[in-house]
Amino acid sequence: MRLSALAERLGLVAEGDGDLEITAAASLDAAGPGELSFVTSARWAERLPDSKAGAVVLPAGVDSGGRPALRSERPRRDFARAVALLHPPLQPAAGVDAGASVAPDARVHSEASVGARAVVGARSSVGPRTAIHPGAVLYADVEVGADCEIHAGCVLREGTRVGDRVTLQPGVLLGGDGFGFEPGDDGEWEKVPQVGRVVIEDDVEIGAGSTVDRASLGETRIRRGAKLDNLVMVAHNCDIGENAIVVAQSGLSGGTRIGRRAILMARTGTVGHLEVGEGAFVGARSSVARSVPAGARVFGSPAVAERTWHRAMAALWRLPDALRRLRRLEKRVDGLDGESGDA
Repeated sequence: MRLSALAERLGLVAEGDGDLEITAAASLDAAGPGELSFVTSARWAERLPDSKAGAVVLPAGVDSGGRPALRSERPRRDFARAVALLHPPLQPAAGVDAGASVAPDARVHSEASVGARAVVGARSSVGPRTAIHPGAVLYADVEVGADCEIHAGCVLREGTRVGDRVTLQPGVLLGGDGFGFEPGDDGEWEKVPQVGRVVIEDDVEIGAGSTVDRASLGETRIRRGAKLDNLVMVAHNCDIGENAIVVAQSGLSGGTRIGRRAILMARTGTVGHLEVGEGAFVGARSSVARSVPAGARVFGSPAVAERTWHRAMAALWRLPDALRRLRRLEKRVDGLDGESGDA
């Protein structure tokens, strides 16, 4: 794609040779003469003289060193958009592979793709331009909308509902039983039936190896635009709000509600039946034991307000020195006690 055409598609201003053919996107260190890279600041631009990139995306006022450029207020985002144009995903051919298993009463759109050894169960449906990749399994009564990517090894249990433009990375499990057991009279654990379902709304992406449990009753719901990283565990009856983000290795206990645009960083854990409010931020490795107000920023285990956490961490780093001073004072006090006794 010519640089000028790329600029037009992205709504950016091109500088320099607009006829330059851009064949791919690459990092600044690895890019070649026909490839596009990016810088986000003048400091990063100091690396430009050592780069062979044919063109760069960079902010206004940052010197491109005379090489062709696309000016952007948000270079990282616009570079990502350029990557999507220059490296479109491979779309499997429409149709059902001879090695797939599709129930007679399942409905697979003629523009959809079902790969080898994939399974589409009874009464399930697959929408147009959706790809069910090899080895994915849809149980009975599953609905998957249009333009979805259900990657290899995904399992969608019975009754699961998936909207449009949803991406499930390899190994995602939707609709497994929630963890529900009650002690019986004989001391043995009795399983609580999990008879609800999972609902995934439009434009959601769920990372590899993540699990979303079916509700014990009702629904576990992930709302429009939410993004879950790899290895995230969502328990029964959770509700994750629109455009919320849950980062890797986080776990949400049953009944947790996450508000719109809230962010939970890596290895966050919540106890059940609490709420993280709209736009809240939970720092990495935090343990959330009570509800977090909208817009709040919390850190730590147990999670506390950001200011309190920073003060606690600052005090923690001063603790060894404080202990040394305390020991010196104790020795002085012991010495004074000894002198008093001699007198």
